[in-house]
Amino acid sequence: MTTPIVRFAPSPTGRIHIGNARVALFNYLFAVMHNGRFVLRFDDTDFARSTAAFAEGIEVDLAWLGVSPHLTLRQSDRAELYEAAAERLRAAGRLYPCYESQEELEKRRKMQQARGLPPVYDRAALRPSPEDRARWEAEGRSPHWRFLLETKTMEWTDLIRGRSHIDCASLSDPVLIREDGSFLYTLPSVVDDIELEISHIIRGEDHVTNTAVQLQLFEALAPERPAPVFAHHNLLISGTGEGLSKRTGSLSIASLREEGYEPLAVAALATLTGSSESVRAVRSLDELANHFDLAHVSRNPARFDPADLATLTHRTLALLSYEDVRERLAAHDIVGFKAEPFWLAVRTNISRFDDALEWWRVVEGEISPVREDEELLSAALDLLPKEPWDASTWGQWTSAVKTLTGRKGRALFQPLRLVLTGAETGPELAALLPLIGQAKTAARLAGSGGAPQEEKER
Repeated sequence: MTTPIVRFAPSPTGRIHIGNARVALFNYLFAVMHNGRFVLRFDDTDFARSTAAFAEGIEVDLAWLGVSPHLTLRQSDRAELYEAAAERLRAAGRLYPCYESQEELEKRRKMQQARGLPPVYDRAALRPSPEDRARWEAEGRSPHWRFLLETKTMEWTDLIRGRSHIDCASLSDPVLIREDGSFLYTLPSVVDDIELEISHIIRGEDHVTNTAVQLQLFEALAPERPAPVFAHHNLLISGTGEGLSKRTGSLSIASLREEGYEPLAVAALATLTGSSESVRAVRSLDELANHFDLAHVSRNPARFDPADLATLTHRTLALLSYEDVRERLAAHDIVGFKAEPFWLAVRTNISRFDDALEWWRVVEGEISPVREDEELLSAALDLLPKEPWDASTWGQWTSAVKTLTGRKGRALFQPLRLVLTGAETGPELAALLPLIGQAKTAARLAGSGGAPQEEKER
């Protein structure tokens, strides 16, 4: 395979949801696997609904997922290319003006359906009389422009669906240019794919029918070049079986980020759901790419259940090394010699990254100790060993307390956990105790609050 060039081409008419992210990830991971290039192209020819704010939001969402484009561009900056292509199609007789109104077209479709015919455009605009054209122009009508399809079957080998074909006789000539002169998606997309030398188009199966039209446009505009290779993957549906929509904000990347899910967990679930690969936690997108294969993608809709994200986020955090999270911890002032052993102590006991911040407060700040069994706590204070402490201190200390008090099991360990952390469960105290330190431990056992006396006086 030559170096592939792929693209993700969202319309900036809303924030992207997990289904859009799936398309981006499929393309990005394909580029990673084959040392290719990933292009982010904003298809913003819908000037009424596209906004710079939505485009910026999409870039933020992709960056959060770890998707980094090699090139970013906007179709709104490339109108001259599309105009030139439209002129070539007009000159070749493949782009023709149509003066029918939407009401007239709808009436004609209903008549066809009533006769049991498919609602395919009848190409009436190819045969206008001079009188009709003069009348339409006198009425001030502006034409929309349709691409004249050749009535042949378009065939391609799909990397997911295999041998595929569509009979273009079953399709209406698509509108490429609106009455106001603005372009619909189809023509700018093909022009850009040609100009950017896109080698593979990986997208949802809802675009399969578009492929036949686009293949004919590739032939008309770049007959000397091979068309891109297509791959149409299954679509994600919600846990309740509904489709996803940018307009409703369902499962938006922004909302998943705000709920505290790990980006790598979101990426892994979005990518591996609906394939023969088992969903797993990963430490990086490079690792995820090793488990990604278009040939393993199912043909059936893939159900994305956010409930699975909670478990996968927990598993992902448990995998991450200190180097993986160093910058995130530093952003919350978790630095210094305690930072790495702290992360290693808590990472397997947190459901969200922000849970680690609460455990840092247990280590470095004040808590509200829960006191049970004062006799045990008093004995534990008397037997508290001197520093330095290490991972063996907890075992040695509790063994001495057990010998003196006769407490064992939960009766021994639970009162100590409650007074030292204020919580019934949490990280292993063998790892946490050296981080809390002798002074804070003694203060909590003595009942003087969460901090040593000298800290409270300051």
